[in-house]
Amino acid sequence: MSEKYYITTAIVYTSGKPHIGNVYDPVLADSLARFKREQGYDVFFMTGTDEHGEKIEKKADAEGITPKEYVDKISKIVKDIYDELNIKYDRFIRTTDEDHVKACQHIFKKLYDNGDIYKDTYEGWYCTPCESFFTDSQLVDGKCPDCGREVYKAKEEAYFFKMSKYADKLIEYINNNDFIYPVSRKNEMLNNFLLPGLKDLCVSRSSFKWGIPVTFDEKHVIYVWLDALNNYITGLGYDVDNKGELYKKFWPADLHVIGKDIVRFHTIYWPIFLMALGEPLPKKVFGHPWLLSASKDLEEGNKMSKSRGNVLYPDDLCKIFGVDGIRFYLLHEMPYDNDGIVSLKLITERYNTDLANVLGNLVSRTIAMINKYYNGVLVNKNIKESIDDDLYSTVNNSIQKTIKSVEDLKIQEAVDTAFDIFRRCNKYIDETEPWALAKDETKDERLKTVLYNLAVNICKGAKLIYSFMPSTSEKILKMFSVNDISLNNLTEFKIVDNTEVTKEKENLFVRLELSDIEEKMN
Repeated sequence: MSEKYYITTAIVYTSGKPHIGNVYDPVLADSLARFKREQGYDVFFMTGTDEHGEKIEKKADAEGITPKEYVDKISKIVKDIYDELNIKYDRFIRTTDEDHVKACQHIFKKLYDNGDIYKDTYEGWYCTPCESFFTDSQLVDGKCPDCGREVYKAKEEAYFFKMSKYADKLIEYINNNDFIYPVSRKNEMLNNFLLPGLKDLCVSRSSFKWGIPVTFDEKHVIYVWLDALNNYITGLGYDVDNKGELYKKFWPADLHVIGKDIVRFHTIYWPIFLMALGEPLPKKVFGHPWLLSASKDLEEGNKMSKSRGNVLYPDDLCKIFGVDGIRFYLLHEMPYDNDGIVSLKLITERYNTDLANVLGNLVSRTIAMINKYYNGVLVNKNIKESIDDDLYSTVNNSIQKTIKSVEDLKIQEAVDTAFDIFRRCNKYIDETEPWALAKDETKDERLKTVLYNLAVNICKGAKLIYSFMPSTSEKILKMFSVNDISLNNLTEFKIVDNTEVTKEKENLFVRLELSDIEEKMN
C-alpha cells in the first residue's frame, strides 16, 4: 500500500488576475506533487481561490455586478492560468463551494458552543486590501504595516476567537517539531508574535455582507481567515459531524506551500483553530520568498503592482517562452530563503543559457550524431574508458543530490543540480569528440559506446526534470524511444540495444532575442 502525501497551496484571493509572482505557489506545489507521485506516493494536491471579503464586495460594486458574478469571473481566470501552466491538482476548491460554506458554518458554531468564540465590539484601524485590523502602535507612518496602504478607523460588533487559550500549547508544538520552514520564519513567529502574547482574533464582520453567514446571528459573516484556512480540511470532505473518507485518508497535511507574508496565519491562527477543533496539526508549513520585479540595474526588486507598471502575467510569458520555460525560470530563480527577481531580460538570459544552449543543443546534436553515424540506431559495444566512469558517477551523484534537495524543499538547488547532468553530457561530447572517432574505422565500437552513454545519461536527466518541466521531459524521452523508466531506480537505467531514436529534427528551445520579446510584449 502506497504511502500518503497531501500537499496544498495558499488559495488565491480573487481580487484580480494573478501575476507571475502569484503563480510560484502552484508551480512549486505541482512540482513537489509530481515528484512524490514519481516516487510512488499516493498524492492528493489541492489548490483554489479565496472568494469572500469587503474588497471583493467593493470591486463587484464598482463593476456593477454581484460579488458572485465577480468571483466566478476571476476564479475562472485563475483556473485557466493554472491549467495553462500544466498544474495537475486533484481539487480546485472555491470558498463559495457549497460543501465548504456549510462546513465553515458548522465549524464556527462548534467553536462558539465550546466557548472559544465570544461576541464583543472592535475598534481599530482597518486595511481593506489586507482584510486586517491594526492598533495605533502597529501602524507604520500611519499606514498598514503589511502593504503600506491607507487604513481607516473602524468600530463594529464582532465575534472574537480566544487565541491566548492555546498559545502555550502551540509554542510547545513549534519547539518540539520541524513544523515551520525555513527556520528563520519559525524564529520570527515565536519572537514577534507568540512569546510577546497573542491578542484575541476578530473572526466575524458585520459592516459588509459578502461572506459566509453566521447561522445563529444574521448580522455577521465569517471573517476571511476562519473561512479561507478551513479549505485545507473542508476540501477533503471534513465537517464537524462527518469526517469524509478523503479527510480520514490524507489529513494531516504533509505540506502547506505558502508565501512568506501569510506565515503568521498558517503557523499561528490555523494550528490554533485545529487545536480547538481537536484535529491533528499539519506536518510542515513552507513559507517561501517572493518573486520581485527587477529594478533597472537588475540588482534589487520591487513588489509587482499595476501602479508601478512592473507587472508580468504568466499567460503572456508562456506565449513567448513556453510553459516549461516559465516553470523552469520560476523554480530555478527562487532561492530557499531570499526573494527572487524577475524581468524579461533575466528570463531571456536564463532561457538562452540553460534551455537553448545547455539542454536544447545537447539533445539536438546527440540525436543528429546517432542518425548521421548509425541511421538512428543505438547499440552499446561497451568499449569503456575512464572518462565513461566519470560521466556515470557524476550523473548518478547529481540524481541523488537532486532527490535530497527536493526532500529539503530546496527546489532552486534541485533544478540546478539536475541540469548539471546536461552540462556534464556536453562536456563528455567535447572530451570524446565523436566526430573524430567517426573518421577512424577502428574506433567504430568506441563511437557506438560514446553515443549510447550520451543517450542513457540524457534520458536520466530528462526523467529527473519531469516534475519541473513535464512536457520537455516527455518530449526528450520520446525522442529516444524510452517509455519505461523509474525515478526510484534511475541510477541503474539502461537503454535496450537496437533502440531507434527519432528521425525528426526538432529544437526543444530556440534562442530568443530580447528586442523581439520586448516588441511582442509591448
